[in-house]
Amino acid sequence: MDDHLTWVPDACTLPTADRPFRMAEFDQLFADHLRGADRVDAQTLDVTLTPASRETVADLTARETECCSFFTFTLSESADELRLRITVPPTQTAVLDGLSERL
Repeated sequence: MDDHLTWVPDACTLPTADRPFRMAEFDQLFADHLRGADRVDAQTLDVTLTPASRETVADLTARETECCSFFTFTLSESADELRLRITVPPTQTAVLDGLSERL
């Protein structure tokens, strides 16, 4: 496993070889569309993205939920931004920590 992905939990069913590629997708999303982020609490991260990211976010979060069902992704949008709330249960806060560090 990639040393940078040591926080990925055993509960993740994405094949280990595919994990760096999935993280690269998140990294690209953040590089292209991130406007801001707020760590609300240990279990919640709010990410603000450009509206143009909607299709990418919907696809990526749907695929991520398939392999890491402990994630809850909630999308809301306005004319000028897309908000993605990411929540995890208390047992998975290290995963959210790892994702937050990529912002």
